[in-house]
Amino acid sequence: MSASPDKVMALARRRGILWPSFEVHGKVAGFYDYGPAGTAIKRNVLEVWRRTFVVEGGLLEIDTPSVTPYDVFEASGHVEEFTDLMAKCGSCGSFQKVEGLLDGIHPNPGTLTEADVGPVLADVKCPDCGNIDWSSSEFNLMFSTAIGPEGGRKGFLRPETAQGIFVNFSILYRLARERMPFGVAQVGRGFRNEISPRQGPIRLREFNMAEIEFFVDPDEAAYPPLSEHLEVVFNLVPAGANPVEMTAGDAIKKGLVCSEYLMYFMARTATFLETVGIDRGRLRFRQHEENEMAHYAEDCWDAEIETSYGWIEVVGIADRSAYDLQAHIDHTGKELKAMRRLEEPVEMRVRKVVPVMKQLGRTFRSDAGIVAEALGTVDPDAATGKLVIEVDGRTFEVPPECYEVSDTVETVNVERFVPRVIEPSFGIDRIIYSALEHAYREEDRDGEPFTVLSLSPEVAPWKFGVFPLVSDDGIVAIATSIDAELRTAGVDTIYDAAGSIGRRYARMDEIGTPFCITVDHDSLDDSSVTIRSRDDRTQVRVPVEGLMQFCLNLIKGEGP
Repeated sequence: MSASPDKVMALARRRGILWPSFEVHGKVAGFYDYGPAGTAIKRNVLEVWRRTFVVEGGLLEIDTPSVTPYDVFEASGHVEEFTDLMAKCGSCGSFQKVEGLLDGIHPNPGTLTEADVGPVLADVKCPDCGNIDWSSSEFNLMFSTAIGPEGGRKGFLRPETAQGIFVNFSILYRLARERMPFGVAQVGRGFRNEISPRQGPIRLREFNMAEIEFFVDPDEAAYPPLSEHLEVVFNLVPAGANPVEMTAGDAIKKGLVCSEYLMYFMARTATFLETVGIDRGRLRFRQHEENEMAHYAEDCWDAEIETSYGWIEVVGIADRSAYDLQAHIDHTGKELKAMRRLEEPVEMRVRKVVPVMKQLGRTFRSDAGIVAEALGTVDPDAATGKLVIEVDGRTFEVPPECYEVSDTVETVNVERFVPRVIEPSFGIDRIIYSALEHAYREEDRDGEPFTVLSLSPEVAPWKFGVFPLVSDDGIVAIATSIDAELRTAGVDTIYDAAGSIGRRYARMDEIGTPFCITVDHDSLDDSSVTIRSRDDRTQVRVPVEGLMQFCLNLIKGEGP
């Protein structure tokens, strides 16, 4: 059974993991600060994520701005579609998220439309005043902003990092040597103006994301790397069906998960979550019902973790089809496409924008060459009238006499297509909170209560506590030397010389430090130290010579 949120958050505050932001000014719901320990935990989780997906998966990684022009999210559909149903209490004026109000009352409140909500809310009391007097409407969750000193251009704080990848597709495709499939990762902040954020760090207005956009040829259904993960066992909840436990291979054979790409990322996600400390028995993958699917998705499976808040979504793995790239093509006229080589050359009708160099030279003079090159990227179907193109931050208005749309029959070896996109999107804050809950336990030691945070060694903020048993100069010298050597090797340590050894162990157990090194009087004679394990409290004596390698092996899970 999960620990209560109150206990977990009390520990998190006490030990510097995280706490509500802006407390001296009265707090603002939906914002949390990471303390020293929490910042280290977050960094470690992201390092495991990067190793699992970026390094081992061979992905590109980029970093794009959080402030995004209005046009980008107009093209992507977020301006119209990125909404939640909001209920307003006519008695006290409070705003509530409909999905939250109906949690536990309706079997799937996320599927309700505005037209459906009224009758369902008829017997629901306002959590603030207890009355029943609701009106409902749709609320766009994006934070709006203005770009420039006079607000000349509208923008938003991004609710996802994905669009920063899509708008850069042409550059990234070239950097990937124009091969398919390929993936691009981005880690960063997302912003959603939640209606009534509750549940602590589970629902934030500013949050940490890690996303992948994996571009695939829609004509290629097989993904050979999946073969390495066919024996991974899942708890699956298919849409409209009962939960079932089966391997990845069986789920593909039975058609429960129809995409090998989706299954590949589901398997890698399960392994990643287990590595950062999620109990596999409290992890499931639930398929979205058709009427809860995002506007861009054709299929989506959520990795959900059981906590004291119930089952919470921590990762969404979606088949976004070709929606996003096609949307930006339609909006900008740029050709965001990939190429596939044909088995045999074929004659094909080819339409393309051809510059009229004589007119370009007269109109743009020294810039005629770069404008001509840019015209080659324009979608022929969008080439009507005056064209507005951007080159290296400069804007050119190209009149219709400066270009022609050529429609010819050519023998070609390749054809262009809009790639399909598979998107695994990770909510890092929710993963961290879930790992804290799953690691939290209380023990009775000789009639005295103790709290232990059994964090994975890879995630724990400090890997080793280093203690001099007493303040003897010789003992302190050995302890500080060991501490310095571990830090130089890149191992996070915490040096603690205050209080009894038992109290120091208790502090380390509560913050999740997996191992402690104690230097005592015997160390002066035998050049050995005591290493204690957090989870079973066993102790072993280890020579100082070779101690570094011994410690590195412990972090990797290779015990004595």
